[in-house]
Amino acid sequence: MHYSRPACAALRPFVKRLWVFSQTASRPACEHVLPTGDMHLVFRLRGAPLRLIDPGRLVSEAMSLAVIGGPRTRFYGKWIGDAVYSVGVQFYPGVAEPLFGVPADALAERHTNLDAVWGQYTEQVLERLLAATTPEQQLRVLEAVLLARLPRLCFSALPGNKSMHPAIAFGLSRFAQCATVTEVVRESGYSHRYFNALFKRATGLSSKAYCRVRRLQQVLAAPRDKALAELALTAGFADQAHLQRDFRDLAGVTPLTYRHLAPRFAHHLQVNFIQDSE
Repeated sequence: MHYSRPACAALRPFVKRLWVFSQTASRPACEHVLPTGDMHLVFRLRGAPLRLIDPGRLVSEAMSLAVIGGPRTRFYGKWIGDAVYSVGVQFYPGVAEPLFGVPADALAERHTNLDAVWGQYTEQVLERLLAATTPEQQLRVLEAVLLARLPRLCFSALPGNKSMHPAIAFGLSRFAQCATVTEVVRESGYSHRYFNALFKRATGLSSKAYCRVRRLQQVLAAPRDKALAELALTAGFADQAHLQRDFRDLAGVTPLTYRHLAPRFAHHLQVNFIQDSE
């Protein structure tokens, strides 16, 4: 079961979506979770804690039941096969500091147990989520928690995330229009070094890395029968070879292998512990 919806109006500048996911036990395998450029918060209400895997060495690391998934520039390996029930949030850039009290780059490229930043309040949230009896009630609990944790200064009569630096909000909007890093830095009026420092603090990624992950999102969203050469052009790659190099580095498999495996969810690719060898 997978249930997903947008956040309430007050949270929409911060939250891309809320979701509930459950699955029964299946054959153990490794899953590549592909980068989105976003930060996630996940509460595992039933089943074993999240286990991260180094697919090359089959070394695993167990996390707690409440985890912050920081923004990443490459895929990570996750153990799948256990029966689980999870509730989570996918955030827009800029939420780390007001919600967790640390800049996004302090959480990037890794998972962090939530109690490391929220302390004992994490257990209280887990108890409230477990007491809710339906997926929709659980999402409403999660919304109430986020509204309570975000500082009042983030909200005003005007839409948008008030805690984000205007230059970063501008940069994100321009990157969504496929502007280059050079163009955005010039238009911001800041030096490249200062803009990038602001950008990493808000998003967790350098502006160059963020654009690289964003190009991957365009590839994943495209029809899977679209020619790679055409896709490379429309997604902003120099050529098809550039697309293939970046895709394999970010996803751990080639574009053709990805299409052959045809994952149900675009960012979750079961690889069964075998590294792609094309």
